[in-house]
Amino acid sequence: MSTATRPPGNLVTPRPYLPRDRPRAVSLTVRALGPLLLIGAWWTASATGLLTPDILAGPPAVVRAVGELWGNGELPDALAASLTRSGTGLLLGLVAGVVLGVTTGFSRSGDELLDSSLQAMRTIPFLALVPLFMVWFGITETAKILLIAFATTFPMYVSTAGGVRGTDRKLLEAMRSFGMGRLALVREVVLPSALPSLLSGLRLSMTLSVIALVAAEEINATAGIGYLMSQAQAYARTDVLAVCILVYALLGLTADGIVRLLERLLMPWRTLGAVR
Repeated sequence: MSTATRPPGNLVTPRPYLPRDRPRAVSLTVRALGPLLLIGAWWTASATGLLTPDILAGPPAVVRAVGELWGNGELPDALAASLTRSGTGLLLGLVAGVVLGVTTGFSRSGDELLDSSLQAMRTIPFLALVPLFMVWFGITETAKILLIAFATTFPMYVSTAGGVRGTDRKLLEAMRSFGMGRLALVREVVLPSALPSLLSGLRLSMTLSVIALVAAEEINATAGIGYLMSQAQAYARTDVLAVCILVYALLGLTADGIVRLLERLLMPWRTLGAVR
């Protein structure tokens, strides 16, 4: 800075940092670079013989497997079955997590009565419950859905309880002084205030629902992506196994995209204020 523009003394003229918006097309291109590089490395390893088909089929074989499975209807049927299981279990887990989180975060009695038990249950790996659920419910659809629900309840519970506890107490007291009831307080003040935590919990729960889906479909499933994987394993079809793994990855990516979209719609100020 020239001495002509320097203020007197040791002070300097402040220069506020104003981040420039990156065009959407550029942002999407940068995001796609990582997956494209991985596919390119996979393709090169298959074409040069470093990766043999008995270990993992190459991208062309996987594309042909997608056409085969989609043409005979196996992939759409399996996808519908898996999405139904995952969606139903996730919905049950989210409802349970939000209700329990609001109860323990908003009520001292609820916190003292429930929180220690829920924190103890949270530490149980959901995979450890597979044998017990099979004893209770058999190899039925109920066992699979409840396993997904159990896995997704606790991330939502922890995030909701934390967000509710962080609600401004002065704001709550002010609303109470105006005569607002408890249900109205939760609906109008607590839940909007806890929205960032709720969306964080939703993201974790949606990711876990895909992981739990893989485990649930190992319970002697007769339909779904897990069933396709077990059939492919029996016949050593690495191309079909790769298709199933890619489907799981796409489900996780779609779930993350849904949460990002909800963040843009419900919290536009966070997007506008993001600085990277």
